Amino acid sequence: MPVANRCGEQGNTPNRNSRFIKKGSYWYYTTREGVDIGPFDNQKDAELGATEFIEFLCESEPKVTDLLKLYRAA
Repeated sequence: MPVANRCGEQGNTPNRNSRFIKKGSYWYYTTREGVDIGPFDNQKDAELGATEFIEFLCESEPKVTDLLKLYRAA
């Protein structure tokens, strides 16, 4: 599954480090802010979750991403 473009990006998605990690039996994705989100039963579900998360952030107000940054150090 291709990684979605970030807000404001157009064209081909640039190469990025994989944001999908497996811990034990479950899959997670890591946000740009360094937050691991999951668990998911498989990598495909984690990829879908990441795509939906990106879409949510693109449609949300800036205060939502500011709030997420607070969890970076947690």
